[in-house]
Formats: sequence, structure tokens, C-alpha cells
Amino acid sequence: MTLQLDEPVKAGGKRKPATKAAAGAAKPRAKRPAPRRQAGPVGASGSASYLAIVVLLVLYLVATLLWRLSVWAAAVYGVLSLLCFIVYAIDKSAAVNGRWRTPESTLHLLALAGGWPGAILAQQWLRHKSSKLAFRIVFWCSVALNMGAFMWLARWLHRHA
Repeated sequence: MTLQLDEPVKAGGKRKPATKAAAGAAKPRAKRPAPRRQAGPVGASGSASYLAIVVLLVLYLVATLLWRLSVWAAAVYGVLSLLCFIVYAIDKSAAVNGRWRTPESTLHLLALAGGWPGAILAQQWLRHKSSKLAFRIVFWCSVALNMGAFMWLARWLHRHA
């Protein structure tokens, strides 16, 4: 007698034996999605990641009010974020299709240069590079470094203008 794994379980925890008709006809099973990994203690996950973008917007507003920061800074962040999002999307597609991947160092350099808001959006919307702890540690360090460099540069430009 054969047992089917997709048959209902009896109250005692035992499976019902398969009928002869069911044993001969194999049902095609739908592929189960891989379980999502839980976020670790380092870095933000889910909607908390968007908080970093809000912090950047607040820093930009403060720098604009205090030091008359040019709109070019916002344009640079926008362009770099779009570029970074596109690179993440290409890497995600390559990962799914087994093609050549973008090196993580390239993703980190784009984030450090100012594309990290686009990287956060790609990590959340595309579910790419959002669960690997070592990657996230370096990523969030690059976000912090970029924000610090942004404020330092905004103040320096104001003093030397």
C-alpha cells in the first residue's frame, strides 16, 4: 500500500492510505516558494529601511535651510539612486536566470557614492540582497558614511562659497 503526502491527515496524526486509482495517477505539484529568511539584528528590514531615506530628506532640508544647499545635490542623489536600482534589477535578473552577476563591491560602491536610496528601494521591491547579513552590514556602513560625507560636504561648500 502506498501513501500520498498530499492527502489529509486523520485525527490521530496518521495519513489515510491511498486508493488504487490515486496511487496510479501522479498529481503534478506546484512548486512551493522558498521560505523568506528573517532579518538579522544588523540593519533595517522591511519598512524600517525606508526610514533612512526619510533621514536623508530631513538632512537635505536642514542643509538647504542652514547652508543654502543647491538643488543639484538632490539631482545627483536621484540619478545615482536610479542607476543603482537598475543595477540591482539587472543583478536580480541574472541571479534568477543563472547569468553573470554584478560583483557586490560594485553594488557597495554605487551605494557609497549616493545611490543607496535606490538600493533600499530595490532591496525591498525586488527582494534582492535584503537577507545576506554580511552584505547588509557593509551596505548600512556605506549608508552611514555617505550621510556623514553629505553633511560635511554641504557645510564645507557653504564655508568656501
